[in-house]
Amino acid sequence: MNALAATNRNFKLAARLLGLDSKLEKSLLIPFREIKVECTIPKDDGSLVSYVGFRVQHDNARGPMKGGIRYHPEVDPDEVNALAQLMTWKTAVANIPYGGAKGGIGCNPAELSISELERLTRVFTQKIHDLIGIHTDVPAPDMGTNPQTMAWILDEYSKFHGYSPAVVTGKPIDLGGSLGRDAATGRGVLFATEALLNDHGMSVSGQRFVIQGFGNVGSWAAQLIHEAGGKVVAVSDISGAIHNKNGIDIPTLMKHVKEHKGVKGFGGANAIDSNSILVEDCDILIPAALGGVINRENANEIKAKFIIEAANHPTDPEADEILSKKGVVILPDIFANSGGVTVSYFEWVQNIQGFMWDEAKVNTELKKYIVQGFKDVKEMCKTHNCDLRMGAFTLGVNRVARATVLRGWEA
Repeated sequence: MNALAATNRNFKLAARLLGLDSKLEKSLLIPFREIKVECTIPKDDGSLVSYVGFRVQHDNARGPMKGGIRYHPEVDPDEVNALAQLMTWKTAVANIPYGGAKGGIGCNPAELSISELERLTRVFTQKIHDLIGIHTDVPAPDMGTNPQTMAWILDEYSKFHGYSPAVVTGKPIDLGGSLGRDAATGRGVLFATEALLNDHGMSVSGQRFVIQGFGNVGSWAAQLIHEAGGKVVAVSDISGAIHNKNGIDIPTLMKHVKEHKGVKGFGGANAIDSNSILVEDCDILIPAALGGVINRENANEIKAKFIIEAANHPTDPEADEILSKKGVVILPDIFANSGGVTVSYFEWVQNIQGFMWDEAKVNTELKKYIVQGFKDVKEMCKTHNCDLRMGAFTLGVNRVARATVLRGWEA
């Protein structure tokens, strides 16, 4: 099941649990605006090339729309739509004053030079500058984009609107980026895991973790779990997978990954088949890579008691049913990986105030939001007698629905 179908299904289930008016339910699904632009740039060799850029702005009932911009060869309008909708529910679950958006350009950033990427980013910004803004829509980095991309968007936008650091988040620190933003999603995963385990009378210390994906989120989660006394017994990334039943020495692994561009060949662990990583024996499984990795083929084989969804949509709805019958507790992506967007909100707040926080304050505030968020999700689980995924979805959808009704949606 693709991301759009799964998101729509979860939304409809949540709407049913909440008893939403059918007209309201329909209007919540319809995006506010979909933008499509042609971005034509000269390549370094002088030839002209054109790329299609998208921005889907889903909902702004609770505040300006928020979401990433990805540069990827398969930027599919359907997927962008699903991810924009997911951002609407995610920001509502995190209880930050935003709606949802998502965008992208259909290109392969690996095949473009730095100067070509800069030209492309600036042309894209020129075409959408009057449709984004501090109080309208605030983009952020996603697959294939980074703080440098945000710096170009900021510069180009500022040519039209004056210096506006709050128009994008995930910026370099020197241009108003927030301290702690780099680690935010991974740190949020740690705080969310702590909240879930505390609820079960357990703690991170001494638990065995398996982490699929060792990019930004996976590597930060691994470091922070290691520091908190958790045992990371297996890790995988694009290069391969490694396992050590006594726990992997994460700081040493980090050095290895920096030098060798992957976990493969790390001396302090044994190589294993990448496909078996999800079914390794552990207490807590953290998928932090791609969507749809846990499906009906492998769900029965999973040995973990808890799954923390650090990736977006890693678990298929079919696998969800198999796992819940087995008694596996799943902490849903919409809550588990909201640390990134929460610290993006802190960045925006700091930019608007023109007053920057130290890293300790960022981390303290993030923990407050995650701890409260878990309480709110659990409250919805009790009210509607449902699992954590539906608890999170009903929480998010309900907040957006209430804001929509209060603002007067039928007028």
